[in-house]
Amino acid sequence: MTHTDRVTVIQVRGTLIATLPPHPSDSTIDDLQERILERINQTNLERIEGVVLDVSDVQTVDSFFARVIVETAKMVELMGVRPILVGIGPAIAITVTELGFDLGGVQTARSIDAALDALEIDSG
Repeated sequence: MTHTDRVTVIQVRGTLIATLPPHPSDSTIDDLQERILERINQTNLERIEGVVLDVSDVQTVDSFFARVIVETAKMVELMGVRPILVGIGPAIAITVTELGFDLGGVQTARSIDAALDALEIDSG
């Protein structure tokens, strides 16, 4: 995995923010899922209230990507943490819809700011 193919995961107060690169490989997507779930598990669960999955830079989408992103959001939810998918562009929306993936009520937002507002995270 090159430095341009990495998933960035940062914690801002009670929220993990994961940002994917423009052209994520299958191993990058697997890495995202593993890192998010491990961070939730390793952190005091009361401290992590939300996970923002930022896919706004993603330009290359396939069925594996769509499936793993949806599954990751559902796994986060099963762990008692609120997932929000951010920045779903036309390519991802079309792929997810055409493949019949159900977001299962997972919340979406247009931007990280909107996601943090939805999670009621104060920026000041």
